[in-house]
Amino acid sequence: MSKLGEKDAPVAVIAVGGNALAPEGGGTNLHDQARAAADAAGHIADVAEQGWRVVLTHGNGPQVGYILRRSELAIQEVPPVPMDYATADTQGAIGDMFQRSLYNALQRRGVAPRVVTVVTQVVVDEHDPAFQSPAKPIGSIMDEATARQRAQSLGWNIMEEAGRGWRRCVASPRPQRVVETDTIRALLAQNHIVIACGGGGIPVTMAADGTLCNREAVIDKDLASALLARQLGAQRLVIVTAVPKVAIHFGKPEQRWLDHLTVAEAERFMEEGHFGRGSMGPKIEAVLEYVRSEPGGEGIVTDISSMGAALAGAGGTRISG
Repeated sequence: MSKLGEKDAPVAVIAVGGNALAPEGGGTNLHDQARAAADAAGHIADVAEQGWRVVLTHGNGPQVGYILRRSELAIQEVPPVPMDYATADTQGAIGDMFQRSLYNALQRRGVAPRVVTVVTQVVVDEHDPAFQSPAKPIGSIMDEATARQRAQSLGWNIMEEAGRGWRRCVASPRPQRVVETDTIRALLAQNHIVIACGGGGIPVTMAADGTLCNREAVIDKDLASALLARQLGAQRLVIVTAVPKVAIHFGKPEQRWLDHLTVAEAERFMEEGHFGRGSMGPKIEAVLEYVRSEPGGEGIVTDISSMGAALAGAGGTRISG
């Protein structure tokens, strides 16, 4: 069997959203998610065969939503699942689906399969303003009476979503450091595809003596992926989304797809409001954080089927200095 990229081969961090396994309008049971993981694994294996050393990160929004909903339904029988535990749970479960799918995809191609999932902790600042003003909605929609009862009995922060109802909300602090970076680097040097930073990572704060304490919060997956790419010195950060390229005037008659953006151009389009805060904006923000601090690094935004071509320079939207 042939091997993956050698230890001095370039590194690509590929960030795949949780919706890739549970697309809107698609199946959401575990068998459907496993099939979606297998489809994605084929494209990721293409990248590995190009000679890239690959770190795969992934979201977990829908999957954590399912865990929290099951927890709410069983709340009279067992204590609710903490957010940090739910993130760790999905790191293992989604990692298992991707790990097996990638192993099988490489095995069928005659490439020696070396794939591993790393349960990943991400340090956040205990004084991050997000902890004072939790604003990330999670879990199911409730009526006001139920929401206020759970806020009182369980210590939840709650918020009203206009026209929908009430939801629990948690902090979304900015990631500061990926704890397991050295482990991931060592695994890459041994030609492993590494699955890491699932769901943005398990949030932890660090005490003065260096010990870690878990926190109930949600870390943005793309920001965590950009941070990991910077810590690894990766040559590429790929943000996988639903469209093959980034566009300005998206959905309008004057829509224009973009092949390449400089940092200055991307910043200008951000300021002009072309990239929505609930859609493309956070992805562009994450890419810019990576590109600004990684000389020679390039960020790519594209869909899963265009990823291999984009890394070969023939697709997607590329952002560089």
